[in-house]
Amino acid sequence: MKRISIWSLMVAMILFACDSIEDKKGRFLLKGNEKLEENDPKSAIGFYEESLKLDSTYADAYFNKAIAQLRINQLENAIADFSKAIQYKTDYTEAYFQRGLTYLDNGEFYKAREDAEWMKENAKEDWKSFFLAGLVQEKFKNFDEALLAFKKASSLDPENSDLLVNQATILYYQKDLESATETLVQAESINPFEPNLHNLKSMIAFDQGNYEQALESVEKAIDLNNRQAYFYNNKGLYFLYLGKIEEGLDLINQSLRMDPNNPYALRNKGIYYVLMGDKISAMQYLEELHNKYPDMDLVEEYYQKAQKL
Repeated sequence: MKRISIWSLMVAMILFACDSIEDKKGRFLLKGNEKLEENDPKSAIGFYEESLKLDSTYADAYFNKAIAQLRINQLENAIADFSKAIQYKTDYTEAYFQRGLTYLDNGEFYKAREDAEWMKENAKEDWKSFFLAGLVQEKFKNFDEALLAFKKASSLDPENSDLLVNQATILYYQKDLESATETLVQAESINPFEPNLHNLKSMIAFDQGNYEQALESVEKAIDLNNRQAYFYNNKGLYFLYLGKIEEGLDLINQSLRMDPNNPYALRNKGIYYVLMGDKISAMQYLEELHNKYPDMDLVEEYYQKAQKL
């Protein structure tokens, strides 16, 4: 038995030694992909790095490594690896798309715009080209251009409900609540399980003064995706308006623990302190927001109320 085991091991070693570099690097890539599917991005990165040791120009390994880095919020590293993927595969459209999205998340809007322009020039029939362009224009508050880009994306992928939700979001920013609602009806007919759809429905209901409906819609959003900080923040705001002050504060604080830099959650905390009659605490939040984001909904109203306490 011992001789058979040793012989089997020797055969396996010989076969492995005969593997080409292409086979070996591909095997590491697949192992990394398996770890990524198991939600173990750190182990996945290790396998992708082993693949890159065998071939430092392996574009797919750089791309997948970047995706794993996004899972652990390493935006700068992800951008660097998407760029490497593009360096070694100059027509890597998906790498341009993902890098553009990551630039947006990292606050590098002009660089994201460059990737969107490349995609619009080189991948005219890909809805992602115009989706990215729309997101960029949204960041620059060029809402008319953003809406046109999202509509173009929808024309290329009519069954994509997310693109309709993006259109509705722009219409909401433009205060065209009727058109935004009509667009959400279209989106819901395609996919009623899109959480952002229900969150936006809640925001429209809130603006219309229907706080109970707003609460019902945002709770649907949370049921569908319980990992979005801004859903909890919106629910907290609706509780404040429904008189459930402390419950509202708990949700706003939960949202801030998930995303400490959300100015809307900081605004809502200021609103809480106005409702509690605590001028000093309210001004700590609202004065800075009034200076930085004077056009943010409710900031001016509650800043004035705080001053009068």
